[in-house]
Amino acid sequence: MKNTLITYQSLLPAGAIAALVLSVGALQFTDSFAAPGDPVKFGVYDPDGVFSSRTDVDIEHLFLPWEDVELSTIYEADAYARSRGRVLLVTVEPWTWSPDWRVTPTQLQSRILSGYYDQNMIAICKILNELNSPVTVRWGHEMDDPSGQFTWSRWNPDAYIQAYRRMVDLCRNEAPRVTYMWSPKGEKTMTSYYPGDTYADSIGLSVFGLQKWDNDKFGRDRTFAEILKPGYDRAAAYGKPIVVAELGYVGDTAYVQSWDQAVKQSDPAFPNLTANVYFNQKEVYPWPDGYGLPDWRVTQQVVSN
Repeated sequence: MKNTLITYQSLLPAGAIAALVLSVGALQFTDSFAAPGDPVKFGVYDPDGVFSSRTDVDIEHLFLPWEDVELSTIYEADAYARSRGRVLLVTVEPWTWSPDWRVTPTQLQSRILSGYYDQNMIAICKILNELNSPVTVRWGHEMDDPSGQFTWSRWNPDAYIQAYRRMVDLCRNEAPRVTYMWSPKGEKTMTSYYPGDTYADSIGLSVFGLQKWDNDKFGRDRTFAEILKPGYDRAAAYGKPIVVAELGYVGDTAYVQSWDQAVKQSDPAFPNLTANVYFNQKEVYPWPDGYGLPDWRVTQQVVSN
């Protein structure tokens, strides 16, 4: 098991983020949509194997750059997920694992739209089509992130939509059973990047709670529901299943317990929310104003003030 998880990490950029979990035995991602009052599903990106024996994890999430990666290890991820009754979410990042080898945002955009990277996506999707596990693809996530963390964020919305649709069309030709998650961060600009109903089977969002940030910036603790609501309200307009595809929270005991309870139960205020995904790893991109790299791992959730 441990060796398998290490193999998964070889697919990822150093310290990559992501995780997700939906319903047990789902034939495809959208089957996990929970009826109002049903328990919200739980998931986790877990490179250290902390959740390997947990029976409440239903989707194994993989972070996959489309350059400089050994694609054959996807088969091992499939076997690992299948043996635990989990389906696969594959986040495809349109860059290499090495920051030193990455092209500029302008170069990346131009190359995607010209077809230069078509074969990268085709190669991935050919393998996904051969897997035993149901698969959802999440391409070019958090395109609305204003921080500049990702080479594909802050593009002109029309260019991003064109690129996203191109990748989905290529993948559909190779893997007709795959479903697709459009996954903005949840910012006000996210609606400008919506690719259309036929290109999104579900919508992913990102929600992180850092107690020190809350108290310094807002003068109080903020709840999971409070941070989720703005992005959720924007996403709900599309009538799709909604997943918190990246989730983390760190603070004192009361803060963590409050979030624990909130993310593991349904809330009538969020009827389209089907799953919450825990990012069980340290942050990879510094928070602003000197807050550094929050450590979201479950062993670090409770910190002293």
